[in-house]
Amino acid sequence: MDDSEIRLIDQPGQATVGVRRIARPEDLSAVFATLIPRVAGLLDRLGVQPAGPPYGRYRDRPGDGFDVEVGFPVDGAVDVSRLPQAAAPDAATDAVVTEPLPATRAVEAIHIGPYDRLPATYDRLASWITEHRLHPLGQSWELYESGPDSDPRPATWRTRVVVAVTGPEIEPARPPSGLGGAAP
Repeated sequence: MDDSEIRLIDQPGQATVGVRRIARPEDLSAVFATLIPRVAGLLDRLGVQPAGPPYGRYRDRPGDGFDVEVGFPVDGAVDVSRLPQAAAPDAATDAVVTEPLPATRAVEAIHIGPYDRLPATYDRLASWITEHRLHPLGQSWELYESGPDSDPRPATWRTRVVVAVTGPEIEPARPPSGLGGAAP
């Protein structure tokens, strides 16, 4: 990936259903392997079809481990209170969430290759964000457009990496104070 493949986008909001937990970095692979089918099963029990590929959302948090959410986009709000108690995830470690991926300005890149090389893509995104005087908003997500379920060859896996940002170049213009507009 080169810098020309990193771009600033207007990310539309997207309804989701996922399961959120705190996970150690070395456990992420197992977390995804467990939660993707679990969320797919939850959607099936609710009679809801995914509206796209699975995602993993990360929220900034102090300390060790990741605040990770694994799920699927859906076409609209979903009432997870209809889930039978037996279908709910392990309450000690997991929480079913329906918080949408936000409508925001974001920086995105397409990562081609195995997941263990994603940190290099994040490093390039962080450098690009800094060079363009933008600021991460503490939330990023990955959309797994192709992966082990679609092709056993890791070199072909495609992951869309999105980092929500803000900064002076992307905030709406405001009229200077005291010029034009209504009197105070």
